[in-house]
Amino acid sequence: MRQFAVIGLGRFGYSVAETLTKKGYEVLAIDQDEAKIEAASDFATYAVQCDATDMKALKAVSTQNVDVAVVSIGEDIEASILIVMTLKEMGIGQIIAKAVTPIHGRILMNLGVTEVIFPERDAAIRLAHRLIAPNVLEYLELSPGYSIEEIAVPLKMAGKKLKESQIRTLFGVNVIAMKKKVARMVKGTVKTEEIFNVSPSAEDILEKGDILVIVGREEDLERFSKLE
Repeated sequence: MRQFAVIGLGRFGYSVAETLTKKGYEVLAIDQDEAKIEAASDFATYAVQCDATDMKALKAVSTQNVDVAVVSIGEDIEASILIVMTLKEMGIGQIIAKAVTPIHGRILMNLGVTEVIFPERDAAIRLAHRLIAPNVLEYLELSPGYSIEEIAVPLKMAGKKLKESQIRTLFGVNVIAMKKKVARMVKGTVKTEEIFNVSPSAEDILEKGDILVIVGREEDLERFSKLE
């Protein structure tokens, strides 16, 4: 099983470390802030307070033994760059680094990181899509010009079978999954649970409140999202 180091325990790094641990992976959480280390010690395999720009300090906590390092120090650009350089010198095979500006991202890529992520920018893009098209509940860019979106079933299509809606024919996009909320009686109490259909058939009925997971070109998805 792969081992991970998460360096920098701000909101982003903390969430990454916590999620990896919940999934059963060993996580080495590193930060200079004692309070953040104390909080992470509740779940992380190892939580260590140290200066991640110092190779000796990183080696002292066996960072060189991890398979993947996530550098989530974005605001302090100089520290971010120094840490990446240190990890590269240590021979870490996969380094994922957070960036806050395009220039910062280019520098990290030039240093040879595996992947650069822009959490704030990506969150802003998703929010903008939701503001422009209220029917869009979630947005994920696959590559320039193509994305996956979660879109509420338009009222004009409610009650129709998937094949009758002609979504692919009319809009050039593909429905790859459906989310449906179903009310069930459990021990005398009505509970609502979400059913995720990862392979919808042409005969499946589209109902008001259902969510469609659709992939396609952004201009086609935009046209579909504007249906009411």
